[in-house]
Amino acid sequence: MSAFDPHKAARRRFLTQLLVGGGLSLLMLPSTLRAASRVAGVRASADSASTRLVIDLDGPLDYRIFTLTGPDRVVLDLPGVSLAAPLDVDLPGHSVASSVRSGIRDRTDLRLVVDVKGPTKPQALLLPPSEGAGFRLVVDLPHAGGVAASAVKPAEPVESSTARAADPLPRPQKSRPSAFRDLVIAIDAGHGGKDPGAVGRSGTREKDVTLAIARKLERILHNEAGFKPVLTRSTDKFISLRERTQIARRHKADMFISIHADAFYDSSARGSSVYCVSHKGSSSEAARWLANKENAADLVGGVSLGDHDDVVASVLLDLAQTAALQSSLDVGGRVLRQLGDIGDLHRREVQQAGFMVLKSPDIPSILVESAFISNPGEEQRLRTSSHQDRVAQSIFRGVHGYYANKAIDGTRFASL
Repeated sequence: MSAFDPHKAARRRFLTQLLVGGGLSLLMLPSTLRAASRVAGVRASADSASTRLVIDLDGPLDYRIFTLTGPDRVVLDLPGVSLAAPLDVDLPGHSVASSVRSGIRDRTDLRLVVDVKGPTKPQALLLPPSEGAGFRLVVDLPHAGGVAASAVKPAEPVESSTARAADPLPRPQKSRPSAFRDLVIAIDAGHGGKDPGAVGRSGTREKDVTLAIARKLERILHNEAGFKPVLTRSTDKFISLRERTQIARRHKADMFISIHADAFYDSSARGSSVYCVSHKGSSSEAARWLANKENAADLVGGVSLGDHDDVVASVLLDLAQTAALQSSLDVGGRVLRQLGDIGDLHRREVQQAGFMVLKSPDIPSILVESAFISNPGEEQRLRTSSHQDRVAQSIFRGVHGYYANKAIDGTRFASL
């Protein structure tokens, strides 16, 4: 058996992670994959932070998950799904779940009800077949208000060692410090070399401003435990747009941040903006990925598109893009709010556009327009080291806040 790779395991989980928190949510798969499935079994484990249920399936499915009160319970509806055998779940005594029940709705739909000891915000993800394991629906139940932290002790997994080896999801126990890795943040200074970008009235070149901000952000991240910054360019040189994303991929980046300075024919335009990729941009890139053999083994976590037929490969890519876009919108919103604290905002919501550098299907990516270099007042601020510092700090605080809320298992940042 190959050695455990924490980066690959974490990125594989990210590929299919569509989180569901609190309210009602529905994950839809293409009709060609929506055949009736069976639940082969349900496994449970728990640690001090959450209880995890792993539902083994013989195929993909639609699902919805929501919570009810009086008493507290988590409900999981599985349309067109049946039980392969009577439900028998061995729950750890210190978990937030006290029992798991099943029932049939509308004659064809399976409902699983998890009785919990207090309020919890469930998170669910559907994992495709990988490394000998079939489809799995994983439900995490955070211990929030239901179980006292002092009463919770780490649990041993209930499945056999063979099952553990086949399951790429790490068990809820804490990872050993030796397995921790840094979060890799790719920082892209826009333009460069023969491409100066926009030029302000005073002659300020966008390529110089973006490189200055990128270097400052690199220093901030370098001095912060748990982060590893990577610059797509550290000097004044030209790099093609696609090569910028390829640099991020070669370094196995967890996030891609492209830094720019906006320009407009109206010199009164002002303020910062944050962009992530548009749905149209995602669709065009998906078609290129599926058609390009070079991409066959280059999806997150080592999950190869070439190992699946066209329909499944399309689903895997769509899951990757959906998760990446959700994360991009999240971190983009956090960065935008931080930029609003140091200056004007041109747009108060994250914008979406088909920027080439944002199209990597599995890496959360944002483009930051730091200010309008075509605005004389903002141009003068962009020229100063102090304002460049403030922009870099704003980006850092947004990124830090994102990972503080959604730390990736197996990273040093998650252990701090």
